Amino acid sequence: MSSDFDIIIAGGGMVGATLALALARTGYRVVVLEARPPGAPDQPSYDERTTALSFGSRRILDTLGLWEAVAPRATPIDRIHVSERGRFGVTRLCARDEGVPALGYVVANRALGAAWQGALDETSVAFITPARVRGYRLGGDGVTVDLEHDGRPCELHAQLLVAADGTDSAVRAMAGIGVRERDYGQTAVIANVTPDRDHGNVAYERFTDEGPIALLPLNEGRCALVWTRPSSRMDATLALSDADFLSVLQSRFGWRLGRFVRAGRRAAYPLRLTRAQRDSAARLVLVGNASHTVHPVAGQGFNLALRDVAVLADLLAEAARHGGDPGDGSLLDAYSQWRRRDLDTVQLYTDGLVRLFTNPWPPLAHLRGAALAGLDVCGPLRRRLARQSMGLAGRLPRLARGRAL
Repeated sequence: MSSDFDIIIAGGGMVGATLALALARTGYRVVVLEARPPGAPDQPSYDERTTALSFGSRRILDTLGLWEAVAPRATPIDRIHVSERGRFGVTRLCARDEGVPALGYVVANRALGAAWQGALDETSVAFITPARVRGYRLGGDGVTVDLEHDGRPCELHAQLLVAADGTDSAVRAMAGIGVRERDYGQTAVIANVTPDRDHGNVAYERFTDEGPIALLPLNEGRCALVWTRPSSRMDATLALSDADFLSVLQSRFGWRLGRFVRAGRRAAYPLRLTRAQRDSAARLVLVGNASHTVHPVAGQGFNLALRDVAVLADLLAEAARHGGDPGDGSLLDAYSQWRRRDLDTVQLYTDGLVRLFTNPWPPLAHLRGAALAGLDVCGPLRRRLARQSMGLAGRLPRLARGRAL
């Protein structure tokens, strides 16, 4: 295999793979480096992990030709119900009111991975695994990446290096890019649960004094649970029997879905807000969690990352049409400027919700209920919230508008 490429993508998860697929027909020579080799797919199970896709993300995937393979496994979100435990007032969003077939979709990660891998196999994109980036150095007109592949050292050359290697990005650290972060002191419990009442394709966001509880509709009557609790209570929460776990969840969420009758395997993820001090350096650009992570309230994380991919692919495709350098500093600056407003808005929105709904000050608690009730009856504000949640606000790249690169 050649060691010379135009673009090296460090990280072959869903974000890195999506960018590779977006660039596959632009004429660039692209290689993806992934630390974990793909194994045999797990058998379908009650506990398979899921991802919430906004309608805007569905449009990106559809434009890339990926949605057809994903759609049969996707559960649509027809409505979103937002409330606060122990307080009056709710806000309801409805796909019909927004003129879209669904506000979003819940998809098993295994189905997404299979669709991505199948699509990559049909392109000229090189995929190297297991591979770990050990360092990189700049040259006059490109970047050389030192990596370990199957225990052996080797090097690759390109004009642009993309860091898509997650929250604790090794490539970001190698570039000396710092991170602003704040520990929420909260941990998200992820599990599948089954209520005895049909979810009706409704997603619930239930705010409590500990943090939000999200229940997203799945097939077979299941719901994907994201339950935010104080980190100090996490060991006790994970140690509960299934019956006690469901009982505590019931007391926190309420009875809108009837009684919870089954719980799957639980996993816990500490929550922190992170933002790279900058999104690019010489011949390097950060995307996805390597650049930013947000609180899971409102399910914006992966959708935000897909918009990173769509914007970067838009700029790179334009450069390819004019024979430009994909690692040119002005292109990377344009990427950072384009993404800044969306990133600022979503981080402010999600962080603000967490702070607002965990503040115990009584007058503020009453105002929250009034605000939810007011938002429910104020069409323009509700539609603005819906468009932001669906990833349809602000300046959209071509893929997010349903246009090919």
